[in-house]
This record gives sequence, C-alpha cells and structure tokens, in this order.
Amino acid sequence: MKNKGYFLTCIISLVIGIIGTLFTLKYCGILDKVVEIDRTVKTVSISEKDSLKESIDKIYNSVVYIESSKNNRAIGSGSGFVYKIDDKYGYILTNEHVISSSTSIKITNIKGEEVEATLLGSDEYSDIAVLRIDKKSALQEAILGSSKDVNLGDTVFTVGSPVGKTYMGTVTKGIISGKDRTITTNNNYVTEVLQIDAALNPGNSGGPLANVNGEVIGINSLKLVQSEIEGMGFAIPVELVKTIANKLEKGEKIERPALGVSMADVDSTYLLYRNGIILDNSIDKGVVVVEVYKDTAASKAGLQKGDVILSINNTDVENIAYFRAELYKYNVGDTITIKVLRDNKIKEVKAKLEAIKENS
Repeated sequence: MKNKGYFLTCIISLVIGIIGTLFTLKYCGILDKVVEIDRTVKTVSISEKDSLKESIDKIYNSVVYIESSKNNRAIGSGSGFVYKIDDKYGYILTNEHVISSSTSIKITNIKGEEVEATLLGSDEYSDIAVLRIDKKSALQEAILGSSKDVNLGDTVFTVGSPVGKTYMGTVTKGIISGKDRTITTNNNYVTEVLQIDAALNPGNSGGPLANVNGEVIGINSLKLVQSEIEGMGFAIPVELVKTIANKLEKGEKIERPALGVSMADVDSTYLLYRNGIILDNSIDKGVVVVEVYKDTAASKAGLQKGDVILSINNTDVENIAYFRAELYKYNVGDTITIKVLRDNKIKEVKAKLEAIKENS
C-alpha cells in the first residue's frame, strides 16, 4: 500500500508540474511569439583575374575590315589596324596580299562606317601594305610594342575578321609557340615570323597580334592550312613592320640589293640539265648560278655559270628562298663575301651589291 501511494504521488506531481509550466509560458506570452531567424546574405563579386578586357580595349577600335576590288569586282578581303593618326589622316597597316592587284580598297571600321582608302605603298616580299583614310573614320590608334621581349608561352591575342565582315572584331587568344621561325612563302620567299596557336582563319590576315598589355607585336600573315595541321599561325614581327611602314607611308619604294644572276636550286635537276650544268650527287645544299648578267655585281665579282653559292658572309644558304632572305638583310652599296663551290674547290669572292634589276 505504501508503494502504491508513493507512485500515485509522483504521477500527480509530474502532471501538476507540466500544467504549471504551460500556464507560466502562456501567462508570459512566450507561446504567442514567432521566433524569427535573421539571415544575412553576403553578395560575392566574382571577377576573372586573367581577363584581357582592358588590353583588348586599347586596340579594339583601331581594327578595320578591308575589301579590295578590281574593276568593280571583289578580289580579296582581310583585316588591318590604324597605327597612326595625324591632323588629317589615319594610317592603316595590313598584308600586301590582302590588297594585291586591286584598283579600289574599301575600309569598314568597328562602328560599321565605310570609307574609301588610298594605297600609299606595298611590298610583296615582306607582305606589308600601308593605307590611308580620312581622320574622322580612324577611331583609335593602336600602340606598337616590341616582339623582342616576348618569350615562349607568353599570352597573346588577335583581333580580326575571320571568314568576312559578319565576324568582324573577333578576338582569339593563345600563346607564343615559337620565335625566330622561318617560313617559305608561295612566291619562294623566306621570311622570319612569330609562331602562335591563337586561331587564325581566312580574313584574319593583316590584323594585329598583341601582347597582354594591348601592344601590337606583329601582323598576322600566314597559316598552315593542311588538314592534318592545327593551331599553327604566323605573324610578321613588328620590328620589320616599323622599318617597312615608314618608307611605304612616304610612298618610297623598298630598294633591295641584287647580284645580277639567274639561279636554280641544287635539286632542280632538269632545269640544270637544260642549261648544261651537271652537279656531283654529293651536293645537296646551295644555289646554282645559271646565268651571270653583264655589268652587274655578280659579273664584277667574277661569279661564273655553274658556281654553287654555299654561303653569304659565312651564313649558309640552303636554297633560293634562303639565299634571298640572307641577301635582303644587306643594303645597296654593301660588300659581301660569297663562298662558292667551283670545280670541286671552295672559293670566296667579294661583291658590292647594286640595286635590284629585272631577272636579278
């Protein structure tokens, strides 16, 4: 009986405790309040540290689309950029092959304004041309930098009009893939270029190649277009561009030196045979003199038909393209030392270079 009484007392006490607690909460108004949780949402601003926006802004409005025509028929198109603005005109750099053989050149700026351009000068060998337009259509002047300071792996970008005006102002990004490359062009010239992996397509020719500071370090010119090759584009270094542009802008002809000979590569067996020249099979490099013209640097130096030119000032020449590339590093009036193979003997001759003439 004592245990039952004790248990009953505990139950009654527990019930009274619960009722008392509920009464107290209700009386104090605690149960009537809605508990609010204050959550502060912090706005996070995300930015791309590697964005080239500021650099692109330095050059973007300088880029133009170029259409060339001959006798009212379109013959070519490409890109270019304003590199200089004076009181009256804006001056544009592009590739020579973009405007080659044209009788009319039309420029479209980033705003879509069209204007006729004047060709001041062009140079086939360096693939550079200078155009002039009215100042009001030249929206921005690009900054010319230096390609000498770039390293393999440096970030670069291009701006141009791949596949025509529809995609004008397209920006592509890449890296410097190679320096001091040499490319043999379709007209059998060799030129030094920068190799990049930024996407280049027909229409990009003549557009600027810029570094991360938005400075032009080259002009996009060539691309290997074989189906099995991807990501290999080429640009003419800005140092060469500056030298040529200053002369072309003034309407001056680019004067290059010549020896005064007709030549053939050592592997041009049929051409050599037709001219009565037979070489030893061991000769696999050099340039063969097929004919020496009268009263030229070559005739004065004593070069003879059948001579195999091996080097110019101790720089080897593998073929005609490399021979021209080395020869054109010198000026009219310079004297060079030419190493030749004649009658299976090495001989050196000195030639004072003259202005280039037809067939030389």
